[in-house]
Amino acid sequence: MGEVVPFTVSVGDGALDELRQRLARARWPEPATVADWSQGVPLDWLRELCGYWRSGYDWRRLEHRLNALPQFTTEVDGLDVHFLQVRSPEPDAVPLIMTHGWPGSVVEFLEVVEPLADPVAHGGEARDAFHVVCPSLPGFGFSAKPAEPGWGPPRIAGAWAALMTRLGYDRFGAQGGDWGAMVTTTLAAQHPERLVGIHLNMLPVGGRERLATGDGDDLTAFERQSLAASADHREWGSGYSLEQATRPQSIGYGLVDSPVGQCAWIAEKYWAWTDHGGDPFDALSRDQMLDNVSVSWHTATAASSARIYWEDGFARPSGRVRRPEQLAVPVGFSAFPREIFRPSRRWCERYCPDLRFYEQPTRGGHFAAFEQPDLFVDQVRRAFRTMR
Repeated sequence: MGEVVPFTVSVGDGALDELRQRLARARWPEPATVADWSQGVPLDWLRELCGYWRSGYDWRRLEHRLNALPQFTTEVDGLDVHFLQVRSPEPDAVPLIMTHGWPGSVVEFLEVVEPLADPVAHGGEARDAFHVVCPSLPGFGFSAKPAEPGWGPPRIAGAWAALMTRLGYDRFGAQGGDWGAMVTTTLAAQHPERLVGIHLNMLPVGGRERLATGDGDDLTAFERQSLAASADHREWGSGYSLEQATRPQSIGYGLVDSPVGQCAWIAEKYWAWTDHGGDPFDALSRDQMLDNVSVSWHTATAASSARIYWEDGFARPSGRVRRPEQLAVPVGFSAFPREIFRPSRRWCERYCPDLRFYEQPTRGGHFAAFEQPDLFVDQVRRAFRTMR
């Protein structure tokens, strides 16, 4: 059995000084020829954010917050995996593994892990308690970078099952969005006997295949809106994914070398995928955005995190919208209003015949736990009440 080793985040002063120097020396392009975000991140907006990163942002604050939680690494399937583990004081707590996506990290769960682990201390009920495990995906954040191909969702799901065994959890729940949803559904398909149930906040199913069957006339207004949003994303929002799915190494050189490039690459997704009224700062603060950007920068994981798209065959027609196998485990789903893919209940039921929980929250986007932590916690608690 692999050893579970305590982990502490520690970035040297020299690395922080180098980042500030790189930001000070940045070579900027001219402004876009339009005044909105349609050509990408506006110059003035990004210069302001990077100026704050250079002179106002406090990385030590994030380090302190991460290090206040129990963190560990352990070797699973030949790779060192980093994870948070917050055990509940409640004896009947359900183990829960939560998986982030791209461009993300465990930082997105910092506001939700303690309310999920200790609900009584956060205004909830003991019956909703979880032992929370939040791993960093391979090649993301503080997990090691794979040195060989093969680390797509199936292998990651197998590693998560092995991790939970090592931590002493034979039966557990799982939660995920974005690539975390792909890993979670794959885990449920691989090990249904071990899953109490799963909760998802993304499930890319239900769109084009419904129209292909000739039953488009019975679409609801919600389903039509969902199809329109998905079509818009494929036309205008999927360029990043094709680049990462076909040439992750090439894009990695620029992002690992340029903090401005890394910041723009991630911040553009906060504009595209969060629930805001025109400015992504309505959904996430500058500190929140830079917390995630800084984790990617200081770990130099732009190329290694991009490779999950290549591993999954995302550029191939069969991989563009990855559909899960029909799942035998209980499922809860939350369709947040600014999620990329928003399936209806009946679309979910085609793949999740034991759908125990389905709701459409009124606020939140792709980064649900990051944007709306209280709402996210409530959704996870009530979903798992139907499965415990």
